[in-house]
Parts: sequence; C-alpha cells; structure tokens
Amino acid sequence: MPTESPEPAVSSSAPTRRTFVTTSTAVGGVVVAGGVIGGSAVLVGSGDAAAPAPAPSSRVSLTVNGTRRTVTVDNRTSLLDLLREHFGLTGSKKGCDAGACGACTVLVDGRRVNSCLTLAVRLEGAEVTTIEGLADGDELHPLQQAFIDEDAFQCGYCTPGQIMSGVGCVQEGHTGSPEEIREWMSGNICRCGCYVNIVRAVQRTARRK
Repeated sequence: MPTESPEPAVSSSAPTRRTFVTTSTAVGGVVVAGGVIGGSAVLVGSGDAAAPAPAPSSRVSLTVNGTRRTVTVDNRTSLLDLLREHFGLTGSKKGCDAGACGACTVLVDGRRVNSCLTLAVRLEGAEVTTIEGLADGDELHPLQQAFIDEDAFQCGYCTPGQIMSGVGCVQEGHTGSPEEIREWMSGNICRCGCYVNIVRAVQRTARRK
C-alpha cells in the first residue's frame, strides 16, 4: 500500500497572500498620489512642490460717482467686482456674469457698458457712474422717479441696470419711438416682464428733457 508523502513545510519568512496584497496596494497608492521622481515615490504635500506665483496686479485710478478712487487689484478683476467688492457699491447687480442680462449696466465716460465684462485695469482715468450716483441728494433722477410713477419694476433685481441703460438711451437720443427704445434696450432682460412700463418710463423721461 503506497504511503502519502508529507506536504512541504511553509517557511515562516515567506509572504502570505494577504501580506502581498496589502503591501502592493499601499505602494501603488503612494506612486499614484505623489508620482515617482528618480525611482523614489514622492508624497503629496511633502514640501518639495513650488508655491504658486501670485496673480499679477495693477494700480488703477478712476472716478466713480464723482469721487476719485485709486486701488490695486488683480488684473482679472471685472469692473462689477471692483464696484461691489472693493467699493461697496452693490446697486449694480451680478446676474448672468456673462454680459447677457444687463443687470450690471453702468456708464463709463457716458456710455453704457456691461460691467461684468469690463476689466477694471483698463479704466485708468475713466469716469464711472452707477445707480448710486444718479440721485442728487434726496432728489431722484427723473428716470428713477419715472420708474416709480409708471410702475416699471416688480422684483427689482434688474431695475438698476434697466435705469442705467435707460439713462444712456435718453442721452444717446434713441427714444424716437417705443420700437426704437425696445431695440436699444434689448440687452436688458426683465424676467418679470415689465417691458411695456419700462418703455413708458423712458419715453416720459425723454419728453421732460
């Protein structure tokens, strides 16, 4: 009768399957997270990475609502963010932030601009007028009063941009008819649909002038 040969003894120093899997996973994670330089794993946050360079900034001086202001800002700062975040003039609203709604409209040297698309550093020496700069003390600008009289707003979010665009429209002489006003103010969106009353307010102001 054949005899069974004894199984070979397992060396206690040989790695077990569990040890092999655990070690491989740990090493792989280090390489993926940190990368390998010169054959050695580099841990993330080891201090070897260079600090990011500061964003370029510039000094700009401009007149806002009759007051001369000088500020150093990141070159990527929009006029809208300069007005709201640096000067505390929050009347100009951030709507789409892409120049499509007109809520941020202000006047720069008398011309209408979307302040969200205008770089602040390009306005050296410019004169900027925002909704806060229209009234003369307690006396409202004629178009501001006309918006109240004609009930030309509902939620009010777009109103500052609508008024600033309307002021520009009147100054430019584009108020010959309701159709002309609608055409030249088509970049200002009113989600509440107050367009008819907005046009009436602009017409009323143009007749007064």
